[in-house]
Amino acid sequence: MSIELRHFRCFLAIADTLSVTRAAERLHLTQPAVSRTLRQLEQELGIRLVDRSTHHLALTPEGLRFREQAALATAAFDRALRLARGAAWPLRLGHAWSAAGPYTPRLLRRWHEEHPDTPLELLRIDDRTAGLARGDVDAALLRGEVRTPGLVTELLLTEERVAGLAADDPLAARPHLSLTDLADRTLALNTVSGTTTLDLWPPHARPASTVTLGNTDDWLAAITGGRAVGVTTTATARMHPLPTMAYVPLTDAPPVPVVLAWRDEPGHPALADLWRLAREVLREGESG
Repeated sequence: MSIELRHFRCFLAIADTLSVTRAAERLHLTQPAVSRTLRQLEQELGIRLVDRSTHHLALTPEGLRFREQAALATAAFDRALRLARGAAWPLRLGHAWSAAGPYTPRLLRRWHEEHPDTPLELLRIDDRTAGLARGDVDAALLRGEVRTPGLVTELLLTEERVAGLAADDPLAARPHLSLTDLADRTLALNTVSGTTTLDLWPPHARPASTVTLGNTDDWLAAITGGRAVGVTTTATARMHPLPTMAYVPLTDAPPVPVVLAWRDEPGHPALADLWRLAREVLREGESG
């Protein structure tokens, strides 16, 4: 047996859903067919990709490494087909939250005006690299320190941190806060793509408890529902000005870098144009 693209797609569906049932639904296949295809791939590779020893599927360390390469190969194949058929080659720009903040509409409009033959697709992907490492996008707007190997980053700007509070929280009426003001509260942490960790606080003054979440929507719901408080950047405040939320400046929290990232390999030919335009639009916005 030889490995085919269908084996990659089957494995990626399982890796994304961590469920044979949901993978089968996504691929419009039967569950036995999905399980059989996964076994064939593992046998051909000589490694176990998925741990089935518990009630919940999980990727093995080998599976986690293979997922990235399988995603890149599948994306390259799909892109080659589109180009061969004469379709436009869209530039896919990922983000995990807030994109370019309040400058997002201006960036998209300027791009479509100046590069009408290259569609710019903005994709929210709840992932540490917004889908960049696994090939779902060509570039990504990321916040915080980027430690993923094989990525190139260029700084666009920095954003100040703010406390996110329910609008009726007693702390919401203050003009500013310090991190220690939140130390006796439950902290909402987006552990998938957020920039806040307990390391922001000194060991002796960390929040009493945490609630872990996987995306910005759930983070907002936890705070507005009174379950927790949070720390984010000014971009969230500008992109989500909810009447049930309050954003209060933090005086002692370091700012968060916003970078444009792409893979350190040949990629979309318009990446350099995107970098130049993003830098221009965001710097114009900051100075204006």
